[in-house]
Amino acid sequence: MAKRESKKHQKGSAGNNRKTGEDFLNKNRSKDEVFETESGLQYSIIEKTEGEKPQTNSMVTIHQRALLLNGTILEDTYRENKADEVAVNELIEGLQEGLCMMSKGSRYKFWVTADLAWGKKGTGNKIPPFAVLQFDIRLIDFY
Repeated sequence: MAKRESKKHQKGSAGNNRKTGEDFLNKNRSKDEVFETESGLQYSIIEKTEGEKPQTNSMVTIHQRALLLNGTILEDTYRENKADEVAVNELIEGLQEGLCMMSKGSRYKFWVTADLAWGKKGTGNKIPPFAVLQFDIRLIDFY
């Protein structure tokens, strides 16, 4: 019986996450400083630079702050003062798309839909199902 209640609760939470995310994205897209790509990735430009942009097969050095919509911090390399080095093609789809729009030195804020992130499964305890994620990313370098 406890398992059944637990599953029912999880299904409710997933549905609630989906609605909360959709409501947030609908409101967010109406802001003047927020842009949206064809895939549904929303972004705003904090600092724009000109120059070459990384490709999906590039390695990037980035600072990032990743949050759930409720403000829960998932990762914050700014606070740790330790940038990440990662292959673009190893990141979630939304960040792959976003990073390829940035040039070295630029800083963007991204709102990544569940479809462009971890979708209906989430990642276990850390990221719930259907979670919209917010990222603040500075592209330090790439090769």
